[in-house]
Amino acid sequence: MSAFLLDASTGADWQYCEAETKEVYRRSEGLAVATFRMFCQGIFSSNPDFPWQADFRGLSQLKLETLAAGFQVSRDNPLVGLTGRLELLQRLGNAICQHPLLFGSENQRPGNLAQYLLDSLVSGVKTVDCAKILSAVLTGFGENWPGKYAIGGVNLGEVWRHRALQGENLGDEFVPFHQLSQWLTYSLLEPLQELGLYVVRLDELTGLAGYRNGGLCLDMGLLRAKDSAIFEQKYLPGSEVVVEWRSLTVILLDKIAAAMRYKLDLSATKLPLVKILQGGTWAAGRKIATELRAAGVPPIHIESDGTFFNS
Repeated sequence: MSAFLLDASTGADWQYCEAETKEVYRRSEGLAVATFRMFCQGIFSSNPDFPWQADFRGLSQLKLETLAAGFQVSRDNPLVGLTGRLELLQRLGNAICQHPLLFGSENQRPGNLAQYLLDSLVSGVKTVDCAKILSAVLTGFGENWPGKYAIGGVNLGEVWRHRALQGENLGDEFVPFHQLSQWLTYSLLEPLQELGLYVVRLDELTGLAGYRNGGLCLDMGLLRAKDSAIFEQKYLPGSEVVVEWRSLTVILLDKIAAAMRYKLDLSATKLPLVKILQGGTWAAGRKIATELRAAGVPPIHIESDGTFFNS
């Protein structure tokens, strides 16, 4: 869970050198390896007898200098949005205390969500809908996301406005991405399956509107900018350029999935979108970006504060 929260734009200058292997990682890969190493060191646990866990005290009481050291941040190795990442982890610690049904009433941990899903199954039935997992993620972690909009006091999470959308109902102007929540849901599928659950209806979730997938669509010419000046500016996550780019990416991912299934003569059950994302579009987007631009930066520059999940 911590790795997902921390995976916002790093900036082009940051890198992480893994002491155990001497390998150097950047961007999403660097954040993932650094977070894993911090987890192994017990940084997210408040109990030295159980270091390999993330609990609410360990997260909510995390210090900036501890996180900076874990990410090897220095004057020569700056990481964009370090303070924002710390605040996300601290909010995660506080958020899980608000949902004892999902995360337990004692030793509240994000990992207890797996037990909740197992306990909620009908006796003898080992099947769970993918949407149910997403619903639990949205409910349990909803207060943690840096929400920009709310309806009735409820944080809507990662949704953005676009002026082209109009309607009579409240919220018609919003585009819901919930990228991090869906990404986390996708990543829980294999661990849950190893626990004996059979996850169905995988295509109820959308593609992930991150810069790897979105970059692939632009770099391969599936999307074209009306004005080349778009590539020379920086944009906030809620800007119409970014919202439109990401919206079109979600649509194109469905079309890419359909084309791949047709070519390989496979059904959506045999080749669900999650496999196409992990083994295809994300990896291809990363490779192509690295070939086209220094440090593999996305084609459209997003100004991040460390709380926007755009990998």
